Amino acid sequence: MSIEAGTKFQISQNIQGYFNAAESMTVITNNGTTVQFTLGDGKGHGAMPLDHFHYLLKKSNLTIIPNKRTIINGESEEQIS
Repeated sequence: MSIEAGTKFQISQNIQGYFNAAESMTVITNNGTTVQFTLGDGKGHGAMPLDHFHYLLKKSNLTIIPNKRTIINGESEEQIS
């Protein structure tokens, strides 16, 4: 899974304490080594190694929140088929 700028993730309750009790984070940049992000509700920002980000995804501590454009494009492709 590629982690692109602008992708939003939901933070599980188990680890929200490590992220200033934020419920979500949005990726700002991914330079291949480090992921920079902002936390939801203006609770801050930060960075972490890409390997650790993938670990959090694997453990389901972070889950992707699909944006509306992706959902709409998926529905349009289904209607065309």
